[in-house]
Amino acid sequence: MRIEVLGSLTAREEMRSFTPSAGKHRQMLALLALSAGQVVPVSTLMEEIWGERPPRSAAATLQTYILQLRRRISSAVGGRLRAREVLATAHHGYLLDVDPGAVDAQEFERLVGLGRTALQAGELVQSSRSFARALRLWRGPALVDVQAGPLLEIEVLRLDEARLSVLEQRLGVELRLGGEAESLGELVELAARYPMHEGFHALLMVAQYRAGRAWQALATYQRLRLTLDAELGLAPSERLQRLHHAVLTAELPDTGGWGDGQAEIDRLAG
Repeated sequence: MRIEVLGSLTAREEMRSFTPSAGKHRQMLALLALSAGQVVPVSTLMEEIWGERPPRSAAATLQTYILQLRRRISSAVGGRLRAREVLATAHHGYLLDVDPGAVDAQEFERLVGLGRTALQAGELVQSSRSFARALRLWRGPALVDVQAGPLLEIEVLRLDEARLSVLEQRLGVELRLGGEAESLGELVELAARYPMHEGFHALLMVAQYRAGRAWQALATYQRLRLTLDAELGLAPSERLQRLHHAVLTAELPDTGGWGDGQAEIDRLAG
């Protein structure tokens, strides 16, 4: 069984789809999938579907939705008993019981954990690979075709923020591995797409400096500074200001290594 939420919602058993078409059924399946292996209380499902003011018939309607969802699962997995095992009733709620890794969001978190563990151990190549595998699970914005209620909206924001964090970490690891030439184009695109994201701008400045384009690194900082001032009335963080100062004062070597100036930039950029 495979349920995907990192993009459009899809659910299938081998080649047989059981993705619901009705909006509220899709909300329910998405919320259950994001909590796979854990009981989702009836009250939580009702809040997601109807907000703070559910109708009087909400409990009965929810049971009907569960029954209809089980029917779709049954058509894919074969048999009502199996469907009740997959979508089980437990402790005043419902539990989606699927194999580890069946939900792409949970697999994403597992791979991210492996990447961070490898990073802490200094295994940069393995860390980069795990982060890259995690990011390849994404097919677009999380639950892009699901009309999210109050709880799914929070989950979507959490997932999208997690993706940006992992993307920043992967690019940081690749720079530590000497991959500035390969990362430069992607960082330029990300800095343009997220004009107030300091992490992407810091990594872009490092990549530009390493590529012998200190003037571009300084221009990148100035664009960020002007954008933050215009949009939020804020200055770049102290970390970015230190990085800017390091680019200003570091000397590009004629030959050989990058010297102490580059080491300072690497340290400040994290």
